[in-house]
Amino acid sequence: MKPEPTIHQHRALAEIDATAWNALVSPAGEPFLRHELLAAMEETGAVGEDYGWIPAHLTAWRGDTLVGACPLYLKDNSYGEFVFDWAWADAWERMGRRYYPKGVSAIPYTPAPGPRLLVARDVPDPETIRRALLEALRAPVDREEISGAHLLFTEADDTAAAEAAGFLTRWGVQFHWHNRGWADFDAFLADFTSKRRKEVRRERRQVSDAGLTLETRHGDELSEADWEALIHFYRDPFLRKGGIPTFSRDYFRLVGERLPRNLVVFLARDGEQPVAAAICYRGGDTLYGRHWGTAADYPGLHFEACYYQGIEYCLREGLARFEPGAQGEYKVPRGFEPVWTRSVHLLGWERLQPAVADFIQREQGLLDDYMADLQGQLPFREPNGRGGSG
Repeated sequence: MKPEPTIHQHRALAEIDATAWNALVSPAGEPFLRHELLAAMEETGAVGEDYGWIPAHLTAWRGDTLVGACPLYLKDNSYGEFVFDWAWADAWERMGRRYYPKGVSAIPYTPAPGPRLLVARDVPDPETIRRALLEALRAPVDREEISGAHLLFTEADDTAAAEAAGFLTRWGVQFHWHNRGWADFDAFLADFTSKRRKEVRRERRQVSDAGLTLETRHGDELSEADWEALIHFYRDPFLRKGGIPTFSRDYFRLVGERLPRNLVVFLARDGEQPVAAAICYRGGDTLYGRHWGTAADYPGLHFEACYYQGIEYCLREGLARFEPGAQGEYKVPRGFEPVWTRSVHLLGWERLQPAVADFIQREQGLLDDYMADLQGQLPFREPNGRGGSG
């Protein structure tokens, strides 16, 4: 029988060897779990006390071997999570309790589903590692040092392990594009109804008729002028709406240096002048849309840069999926399918956990109706496309 792993906690990812951490991350998985990217957030101040994301990462060891980990943060707010628990916090504090700090395992500011309980691929007992990490997550809840522990946008194995440990599962909905084997964008559109196909082509023509061109650039293909434009287009929407652009110039440059082929930018130009940018990240088999900004309101450009260029990229590169970010029912008639997402939650106060369970159950009924309605909005002539016509 394998010994129980030893759990350590870390106040910075720099305390953990990058090669050992990355060995826990699937090469085909999301790029956001990689040491290079998470460390860049810490090094450039995107996470930390200023924004209420305090690193508290967990690692699991057998002897000198890292066999598991959990990216973990102590939160004193609920910003940047995309799983909304403001009502829970309000109920907690109206009863004279403190909801913050709470423990959150997530990728900061990033609603991308993926593993949260990382386990070495060669361990014979992965459930033992997951259980040990969950017990470490639960311990400060039981000691009333934090109000609860939350794992956001989990995959099936982590969800099942957390449910077995007493966590509640909360479902959500996102919109993902799935590559059904289409040869190119025209073949993809050939599976649409005539009405939807014409609408997409009209949107794309609006961009070309405006004289705009789109370019695809990876992190190692951006000129200094391109970098300046990218950073401007990221920051501008936040500043215009009174928000806070948490990612700095240094963060993007670090990611571009450390993970150059994982950073994908669709840059729109009017002549030589950059006028918009969609910033994406590439994993092993998935493209992730993250940020968008534009100098002016060009008809059709948002859909072109944020969705159609990404679909073309996936078809060209042979990627299986495109996750363009949270929310946005308008993605469905453009070929993005509604999919379920999961998060798991453990709340320490015994009076609130049943109330949250009831809230989740009632919310689920509404989501079931919402999902059924969305399925009827898909543009395909046959359910889920025909899988590679053309």
